[in-house]
Amino acid sequence: MLVVYERIRNLREDKDLSQEQLCKYLNCKQRTYSDYERGKLDIPTPLLFALADFHQTSIDYLLGRTDQKTPYPPPKKRS
Repeated sequence: MLVVYERIRNLREDKDLSQEQLCKYLNCKQRTYSDYERGKLDIPTPLLFALADFHQTSIDYLLGRTDQKTPYPPPKKRS
């Protein structure tokens, strides 16, 4: 499960963002986000969705269930 914490940190750093900058998008406190990256707190599901959307990847990638960064195609709209 440690993969998730490493991946969210690496994705943030790849975009040269500080934790404070990302927290403005996520609407969370920097200290809380730091605890997510260090694995001290479990990341809530809504925040996982927001992180996946922000980084344009899938939750499965964030959780280490796949190594494919490309997000899944969006679901087809029902008529």
